[in-house]
Amino acid sequence: MADLPTSVGAALALARGRLPASEARLLLREILGCTAAQIAAYPERALAAGQAGRFVELLTRRVAGEPVAYLLGEREFYGRRFGVSPAVLIPRPETELVVDLVLARVAPGSAPAILDLGTGSGALAVTLALEVPAAQVTAVDFSASALSVARANAAALAASVRFVESDWFAALDTAAGFDFIVSNPPYIAENDPHLAQGDVRFEPATALASGPAGLDDLRRITAAAPGFLAAGGWLMMEHGYDQAAAVRALLVAAGFVEVASAQDLAGIERISFGRRP
Repeated sequence: MADLPTSVGAALALARGRLPASEARLLLREILGCTAAQIAAYPERALAAGQAGRFVELLTRRVAGEPVAYLLGEREFYGRRFGVSPAVLIPRPETELVVDLVLARVAPGSAPAILDLGTGSGALAVTLALEVPAAQVTAVDFSASALSVARANAAALAASVRFVESDWFAALDTAAGFDFIVSNPPYIAENDPHLAQGDVRFEPATALASGPAGLDDLRRITAAAPGFLAAGGWLMMEHGYDQAAAVRALLVAAGFVEVASAQDLAGIERISFGRRP
């Protein structure tokens, strides 16, 4: 790449044609610790050699396709900043719908027991613990590296969450009687060409792909969940854009009632759920 840029304006010029301007500004904000308005107002601001070198490094990595969230080490979810690393899936805005669906069903003054399966960064578990302070939240992941990220996020945001290393329900007691089980499990078909495109190339494959139709983990969770839910408890799962009907069928077959799907902001049926009788 070209010589190191000596100013904010030179850095933006270097990125032009390689990255969207918004991403280039975001990288500069991270390096300089300033606002987007300051970057726009002071293009003449000088860059120290270390800052310029860091910008070129991040620019190079982003041009190669590495997600911005991994470059910055964080992503916003439900109005809070969560630390992320290549050990975890990057939280997506559509997953916030799970939080909304739970909050709509939490009785005032109650202290629900909530289980987050495949917690990854802890975005769902930590958010629910903070939004429902009386809740008893348990977060499960089979990856020790992911749990390390999730624990750090819980500590940073002062959220009370119990973390368990487990392959789905394997290490949990069926007597737990959860009021809510939520999950954003792997749901992409293992041969889906999208796995070789965009940000997902850099995310953990075990958090993305799940069998020939992408339904293997959704099927496992749905079949086992009734044994871990209290009577009247809810199972809520995120899934692919074209999987809602299949997931509803799984829920009905497992004996759930009030089975339905909720649409994300794009109008896609993104979360399917049901209640244990």
